Amino acid sequence: MKLLYTLVFMLTLSAYNVKAQSVTKQSLTLVKYNDNVTAPLTIKERSFIKEVYADKFEEYVMNRPQKLKDLKNLLRNRVLIRDMPDLINNPEKYTLLSETDLFNIYNSTLNFDKTYNKETFNVLKYNLQFFGRGSKVYRIDNTSYFIIIKSQHH
Repeated sequence: MKLLYTLVFMLTLSAYNVKAQSVTKQSLTLVKYNDNVTAPLTIKERSFIKEVYADKFEEYVMNRPQKLKDLKNLLRNRVLIRDMPDLINNPEKYTLLSETDLFNIYNSTLNFDKTYNKETFNVLKYNLQFFGRGSKVYRIDNTSYFIIIKSQHH
């Protein structure tokens, strides 16, 4: 009898688990690219990507058209850096950049930026949620600058 109760309990739990999983799943829309992703890399974009991919730049980026297109889309259309001093007092709305890791799989010499410089700041160096669901906001430590990553799914 105890075995029967255990079996019924497990089946009930399993049914609730399946229902919960099916309710939370949302279908993703296809990624829509702006026309600007067809233009060649700028010198700045090329240097940022090369900094991160190092000696794998040609093999992993330039020889993979979809990867190149995704990176162009990310840099040109989906990442914004804005000065938003009003947001500083709402830490629940963002993650500090220092709370993330470096994306240093291909270049182990990458370092966290000690200061923010608009011309040299390479967002690709950081292991941010570029391709997760929804948009994400990161604060560049000790500044009022925020990195806004817009969702690729509209």
